[in-house]
This record gives sequence, structure tokens and C-alpha cells, in this order.
Amino acid sequence: MNKKDITNIRKQFKLDNPLMEIREILNVYVKKESGEIYHQVSQPFQMLEQETQELFLANFKKVLTGHLDAKLFELKFQRDVADSTQTILCEGLRAESTEDWKENMLKIVEKMFAHAAYEFDTVVTFIRGEYQKAIRKRDPESEEGGNDEVYSNEFILCSLNKTDQPKKALLFDYIEKEFKSNNAVDPIINLTSPLTGFLFPAFNDNSADINHILYCGGKVNQPEGLFIEEVLNCEEIITAMEDKDSFEQILKTVMGDKVDSIVISNVYEEIDKMVQENEENEEESEPPMLDYRDIERILTVSGVEDVDTAKVEHAFKDVVADEKHEFKASSLVPKNIKINTKVADVSVSPKDLKNIKYITYNGKRCLLVEIDEDVVVEGFRLETKTL
Repeated sequence: MNKKDITNIRKQFKLDNPLMEIREILNVYVKKESGEIYHQVSQPFQMLEQETQELFLANFKKVLTGHLDAKLFELKFQRDVADSTQTILCEGLRAESTEDWKENMLKIVEKMFAHAAYEFDTVVTFIRGEYQKAIRKRDPESEEGGNDEVYSNEFILCSLNKTDQPKKALLFDYIEKEFKSNNAVDPIINLTSPLTGFLFPAFNDNSADINHILYCGGKVNQPEGLFIEEVLNCEEIITAMEDKDSFEQILKTVMGDKVDSIVISNVYEEIDKMVQENEENEEESEPPMLDYRDIERILTVSGVEDVDTAKVEHAFKDVVADEKHEFKASSLVPKNIKINTKVADVSVSPKDLKNIKYITYNGKRCLLVEIDEDVVVEGFRLETKTL
């Protein structure tokens, strides 16, 4: 799934939306440490009170929120796995009765808590529904298109949430006109920060892909390997941060530790150009990937000297142990580059790095920042001096 696919489905989680029908919801309350199911209940989603529906819809959006390869990951199922989660989910999608669907979802809950223990009670929520997307926009003249022609796919979404104990508080009773302590003991289900979750199947080119699942990690760049491999039965993944670190190591191997700011700015600008062109091309569904030949070309046009195929290929083998490894271009360009010194911290976008020079002036090391506007400090414009 690309960013556009995820955004399209996420924004459909709202009340009374004809393009998103959530048929049923299953909530499973699991006791801490033992992993035993304390309570379970399934019911039609529309039977919930409207306020409760809104809370759950906000939670489902959270499961689908985050950057790809940092918080959200499209995973590929492993092959030839006994009692695989892929098979369980497929059977759950096809289940004709609520009981059959619930039975399959409880198998996944069992797998979840066979490999993890929490210090707090948790709630696992499953929903089953149908997601629709218009094939083309409605033509205002012919009135064709829009919701008359849609792609339609069944899906299952799962969310794992922690419970919090209510905090002691002082209340004012309007009826009795007196102050009272809050004696509530019921645990509060934290629906604002899912611990993890997933969407099955993944959607690519407006069609369902049952060989992949969209997984949500609880923390950025910290996917749970045990959950991915043992619960979802999916292949290992590389986070965007890990990919970026490997890429930077390859650059150092090829270019050396010291580099001109213009050169490194050119490298990021070339990669970003590929990402932007891909996003502007609506026909492109796959994100651009870079192999060692692409890296060689980018370094050459960016002004790096003495670059050849053998040198870059060797760097790939050295760093990632696979000369055929491909980097996702969108993972490599940082939003900002930070330059930290004892005197000041500077943050610039990669394309503006070329406006910063590292120079020696009067025997002292200095950062020279090229700017177009006046500099204002505490309301005063600084005087300009010519060196």
C-alpha cells in the first residue's frame, strides 16, 4: 500500500458513510500477565451508541496513521506456515455467521498472548466490514461516475489497546451541592494510542492483496519482531531508519568522511526529485527503489569524483551484505538536516544545505550561512559587515 491508498481508506472511518460499512465489532478483554480472556462480546457496529462509535472510529484511524516504514509497514506473509494467520484471516473474511468469524478472531487473540505478557489489562478489538472507493469522479454534466461505480473490498481491522486505572479526583455534586472524591474503579480503555494493530488485506491498485497485511507499530521505528513473525507469521522487515543508516554508511564508504555541503545537498535533491515525480504521476503505484546502479548515477551527477560501478557495488556488499539490495527512495531524504555546535544548533532542509559553508576565518572554524533577508534579533536588525 502506498501513502495515497492508506489515506483513502483512513478518511472513510466516519459516521454514516456509505463508502464504509462496518458490519460487526468484537471486543475481547484480556487479563494482564496471565493472558486469559476475561470477557468477550460481539455485536453489530450500528447497535453501539453514537458516541461509542465515534470513539472507536477515531481509534481505527489511529491504527492507520503514521509514515510508511516507520510506523506503518506492509508485510508479506511467510509461506508454508501451519495454522497461519493469513489462513485464519481469509476464513474470517469468508465466514457467513458471526460465530464463525468470532471463532477465527479468537484464534488470533490466542496467538497474540501466547508470545506476550503485559503489565496491564488489554482490549483487542476486531471489526469486519466493506470498503468502497469510487472508480472515477462524478461528471457534473453527464452525472456519471461517483458512488454509482465503485471498487468494493471486504476487510478486517484489529486494534490492541491498553487499559488505564482511573485517577483519583475531587468532584462537585450539583445535586447535593457538595465536594466528593471520585470513587470510580472501572478501568479506562485507552483508545487514543493503540499498542499495535493491522488491516487485512492490503490494498494495491484498488484491489485486495491477501498476500500482504498492513501492520501498525506502537512506536515509530520500533516494530515488534515477535509480533510480526510469530503472531502475524510475516517476513522480517527493515525500517526506514535502518535503511537510511545503511545508505549513509554506503555514502561514507564511497565518498569518504569529508564532503562538500553542495555535493551532499545535490545527492538528496536528486533522490527527492525522483520521489516527487513518482507522487505527481498518478499512474505510478510502486514507490521508486534505488539499487547500486542508481546510487552510482546519483553520486556522479551530484559531483562526487572517482565513482565507478565496482566501488559502489563493493560498498553495498560491505554495508548490507547484498549487492542486489534496493533502497526505497522516500526513506532516504531527511526532512531536516541538523548541525549541532556548542554555540548554536542549525536546522536546514536538504535542498538548502548548499547555502551553508564550513570555513576558516582568522584561524577559527566558522559556519557561513547564505541568506536573502535581514536578520532580526529581539526586534533589532543586525548590521551588515563585509569581511
